[in-house]
Amino acid sequence: MKKKQKKVLIRIIITAVLLAGIIITEKVLEGAGVEIPKWIEYAVYAVPYLVIGYDILKKAGLGIIHGQIFDENFLMAIATAGAFGIGEMEEGVAVMLFYQIGELFQSIAVGKSRKNITALMDIRPDYANIESDGELVQVSPDEVKPGEVIVVKPGEKIPIDGVVIEGTSALDTSALTGESVPRNVGIDTEVISGCINMTGLLKIRTTKEFGESTVSKILDLVQNSGMKKSKSEDFITRFAKIYTPLVCIGAVLLALLPPLFNLLVMNADPEWLVWVNRALTFLVISCPCALVISIPLSFFGGIGGASSQGILVKGSSYLELLSKTKYVVFDKTGTMTEGVFKVTDVVVSDAFTGENASDELLYMAAMAESFSDHPISKSLKQAAIESGKELTASSVSDVEEISGHGVIASVSGKKVYAGNAKLMQKYGIVIPENVFEGKVGTIIHVAKDGIYSGSILISDVIKTNAKAAISGLKENGIDKTVMLTGDARRVADFVAAELGVDEVKSELLPADKVDEVEKLLDAKKAKEVLAFVGDGINDAPVLTRADIGIAMGAMGSDAAIEAADIVLMDDDPIKIPLAMKISRKTLGIVRQNIVFALFVKAACLVLGAIGFANMWWAIFADVGVMVLAVLNATRALMVKRV
Repeated sequence: MKKKQKKVLIRIIITAVLLAGIIITEKVLEGAGVEIPKWIEYAVYAVPYLVIGYDILKKAGLGIIHGQIFDENFLMAIATAGAFGIGEMEEGVAVMLFYQIGELFQSIAVGKSRKNITALMDIRPDYANIESDGELVQVSPDEVKPGEVIVVKPGEKIPIDGVVIEGTSALDTSALTGESVPRNVGIDTEVISGCINMTGLLKIRTTKEFGESTVSKILDLVQNSGMKKSKSEDFITRFAKIYTPLVCIGAVLLALLPPLFNLLVMNADPEWLVWVNRALTFLVISCPCALVISIPLSFFGGIGGASSQGILVKGSSYLELLSKTKYVVFDKTGTMTEGVFKVTDVVVSDAFTGENASDELLYMAAMAESFSDHPISKSLKQAAIESGKELTASSVSDVEEISGHGVIASVSGKKVYAGNAKLMQKYGIVIPENVFEGKVGTIIHVAKDGIYSGSILISDVIKTNAKAAISGLKENGIDKTVMLTGDARRVADFVAAELGVDEVKSELLPADKVDEVEKLLDAKKAKEVLAFVGDGINDAPVLTRADIGIAMGAMGSDAAIEAADIVLMDDDPIKIPLAMKISRKTLGIVRQNIVFALFVKAACLVLGAIGFANMWWAIFADVGVMVLAVLNATRALMVKRV
């Protein structure tokens, strides 16, 4: 619980204790025949009233000053002040107390405020290396001018966009593009800021200032797109804009018309005091306490039910938005696929025979790659270990890594070649055509002593429930599913076809993803909602820009989790249609509570206007509605029945 929420809770407790103490003391004194002066009674009740309601009164006053009169704060202020005006001070305090309890529930349901996303953007480089008098000096990226040469060592982030003028390396671009395969770069290759240099030393001639570089633009997108994000307006605020002026006008008419009718038409006593008291009672009864409490409680039940299934919803407004979703846009890597390389197929040549030949092929490739930390190498080693092989470093010698081609090494006295087709061509090793035809991934060809032995397919595996998630979304009324990715077109098209996604866009940078989402937002209808699902830092701008952002919580980046409105804690996309079902069930419960609360409120208003209902009766009715609404709201926790 936040500090502000704790203060409200303390005020609620103090007010409840004071109110109970005052009422009990009054009863005791009345029983003893002691008459309390009215001004003392007003002064005593004013203490708990101001303790619990000073902030509401302040907001109502500021609303009047700024011309925003008819909101829930004004209604609360005038209703409770009206209770004091007709001498029903305890009711005035009780009404304000119930309202603040409802506000506290709403505050808890919304949860903790989002932290500043940019503080978590790990892609922001802290420094740039420049050469000065033969030594490397670290300077702020802002100080580097276009055309200057910077040095990026292995493990460092590229701080500014530029062109490589010396060195070769592999770059981890996943934070920017979502591309799971490291990108090999050499002289004259253009590189963008935010990538991580994995292997070799690079000298880069900058082509932009830091403020115009890719990493800066991503940070700007995250900061600025949040201001464009459409959010569902709070129901109580919308309701109050119509309800408050109506009940205020009704109270004024109730105070004026009957007395004027008696005076001018009936020539009778106008009974001003009677009708003014009824008008003030009408205002007190009009306070929608049960409504204020029942709505956040219903959402709170829905949020709790979702949490029990590993779906973290950051506020009631996002749960409401989810029920209106018609477009779902996905990232690929880490969202619909595992985001890690795995050996998915092995083909052994006729020349490479023997028992468990495929395991032997994996073993040779893993041993040749055993000294590399490249993701491809890690997947080979993992596959070999899972097949029961023991990798012994002492069996490997004479390792030669050929940049952009692969590795040659001596494994147990045999010369092993492991790499792409270029490596095989370089050493005149003939490989069959159309290996793994129709399949997508990185192919590692393996040869022993110059003879082709077989090939290994390594790819990013589609998540188990990804296809079922797409089907589930369409069953839940989603009009269109779209996949946006930085991956290569061939890979993206293959994954999209496997999943049954309606549309796919590939080879996109973060800014491109935002542009694509903007187009979809412009094309959809006003009341339709677009959701984006992602997991990486590169997805943060789009998660922020979409109507509702959904992030993978287990393997997702901190930036994506903070930018999202809903987080799937186990990274399972099947939870998206489940969240939609929970959302719709919760909205159904909310509507039931709204209709019930309004029906009771309307009945109380009518009875109050004709003098059959006093304020205590109205408050009792409100409490009864609140209890029934709470019981109804607990149904939202029963997710198994969704």
